[in-house]
Amino acid sequence: MQTKNNVETGEAVRQAVEDAVQAPSVHNTQPWRFGVRGARLTLRADPDRRLGVADPAGREMLISCGAALYNLRLSLRAQGFEPVVRTLPDPDRPHLLADVHAEPGTERPDEDVEREYAQIRLRHSHRGGFQDDPVSAGVLAALRHAAEREGARLVQAVDPNVRGALAALTEAAEHVQRRTPAYAAEIARWAPAPTTARRDGVQHAAYPSRPPRTEPNFAARDFARGQGWGVEPDASGDAGTSRTGLVVLLVTGDDTPAAWLDAGQALQRVLLRAAEQGLAAAYHTQALQVPELREFVRARFCGDAHPQMLLRLGVPEGAALATVRRPVDEVLTEEP
Repeated sequence: MQTKNNVETGEAVRQAVEDAVQAPSVHNTQPWRFGVRGARLTLRADPDRRLGVADPAGREMLISCGAALYNLRLSLRAQGFEPVVRTLPDPDRPHLLADVHAEPGTERPDEDVEREYAQIRLRHSHRGGFQDDPVSAGVLAALRHAAEREGARLVQAVDPNVRGALAALTEAAEHVQRRTPAYAAEIARWAPAPTTARRDGVQHAAYPSRPPRTEPNFAARDFARGQGWGVEPDASGDAGTSRTGLVVLLVTGDDTPAAWLDAGQALQRVLLRAAEQGLAAAYHTQALQVPELREFVRARFCGDAHPQMLLRLGVPEGAALATVRRPVDEVLTEEP
């Protein structure tokens, strides 16, 4: 017979998984699975959802799972629990990414936790330009601190020549991927037609039919593949008034599975802190998916660190576009 405390813990654990799956993932692949036994949760990578062409080592898969892990931790804290986390606990099971135990908390969650938690369902990925509003130095410092607390760093592209180079590398990678049949087939797999009933992938309501140009212009993914799918841009986007926003690289000191998990947790912490300030992020991972270009970015713009994500941050133009998530019961298993 379950006690009241067991019931409350079970409800909190399920809620934590419901919050975890709101995390962003590469091409909305949602490459995670969760197991639950009492107050214990496990997070596993789902290798069937790895991008075999663009992400053969699973780096972006683990970054995606790291973002979900951060949401899981934050949700438990917001519900009055203290998450005790062991990452990569078993070297013989590389897809087992984390063991999380929900310990009873001794204090109410503080206001920072509550404010950050409130952003989980408000945060949206952005695939367009930004308004003129600049990101203040104070906000940027807070975002840097958020990344550092999770074992990563934000490197801002301040020099216009660096921004131009990163934009050019993004465009070059986009051209390389579009002309490579295996890349194109992978995009087609994860960008379904508008008639789909799927609850994953980048669907037509999640991207503009004509992405606005920025200066320098960061190439957008060709999710529509020439079919004209997507949301019609508003007048401001058509008028060419979009801004690039703040260009940053999320980097880590190592380039290991543990570092990729840290990068994902840092990414999500940064995104939620940014959302508190009305900011959104656009992702440009094309150049980091081409090994030669990723190495070039590392050597030229990251010092001794390894680039894990390339982001633009700013106040988004227009309303947030829609996204989808798989039902929790599809990713959550009761463990014996």
